[in-house]
Amino acid sequence: MTIPSTLTSQQTRLLARQNTITNTAGYSPGTLQANLLILPHKYSEDFHNLCLRNPVACPLLGISSAPGNPHQITPSRCIQSPDFDLRTDCPRYRVYKHGKCVEANKRDLLDVWPYPFTPQKQLQQQQEEEAGNKDGEQYTAFLIGCSFSFESALHDANLTPRHHLTSTIVAMYRTTIPLLPAGIFTNGTCIVSMRPYREEDIERVREITRPYLATHGEPVDWGWDAVKRLGIRDIEDPDFGERQDFEPGEVPVFWACGVTPQMAIEAAGEKIEGLVFAHEPGHMLVTDWRVEDLERLKGGVGCF
Repeated sequence: MTIPSTLTSQQTRLLARQNTITNTAGYSPGTLQANLLILPHKYSEDFHNLCLRNPVACPLLGISSAPGNPHQITPSRCIQSPDFDLRTDCPRYRVYKHGKCVEANKRDLLDVWPYPFTPQKQLQQQQEEEAGNKDGEQYTAFLIGCSFSFESALHDANLTPRHHLTSTIVAMYRTTIPLLPAGIFTNGTCIVSMRPYREEDIERVREITRPYLATHGEPVDWGWDAVKRLGIRDIEDPDFGERQDFEPGEVPVFWACGVTPQMAIEAAGEKIEGLVFAHEPGHMLVTDWRVEDLERLKGGVGCF
């Protein structure tokens, strides 16, 4: 039987590639997990600026170093295995078109992002280039920090997140918190993840998660009044993930969430030509970054 807490990051990625795991909470503790957003290269500058302007919701852990190539990530320390493939190494994916999710729980992206190109796709790209679309089938990927990364530290402090205990997917909610815009990405709002805790434990929870700035850091809000402040529609009905039960004395504690870029894609809508790919919420890409890298990651991935 596979024990998630004993797996290396590469072992977890291989299980994801083989489609034998889904929810990655609790896998490969001590490593940093990432959200994934892949979009046509011509929009990459705007999206990069969106991340830089919204570092709490969209902290960057890596960017694909060669547009169109699914095997290379910069900085190289982010993913070190030579057989890495962005199209297979998340457990599940989503596909967006014109801001709408057109396919969910997709096992891989091999059919929609061929590489190297088949002769048919090569011809299609040449035709697109002749028509003025110089990017053709080129995509750029962004790896964005995930709060799963600090959950092993919470577990070690006897503050194990509820969804670990119930083997469910963390609850995630749309909010009315606006993103600072960049280029075509306007009118986006933030997503938050939620974990129940007793009020007397919140300061300790904040202290433990605060150093994880590269994976959202400490909570953005907490308590029952926070539900209204954040503009959450219904705490009992998450927009992503699964409902979490509250025990007596517990209140909701909210963190910024890396599903936020998918909301930016939704808001951009028809402005985006071509397909956009993302991870299925809760089904993360496990990187080779480690907790020991957090201090340098405070300065951004350019520090490596």
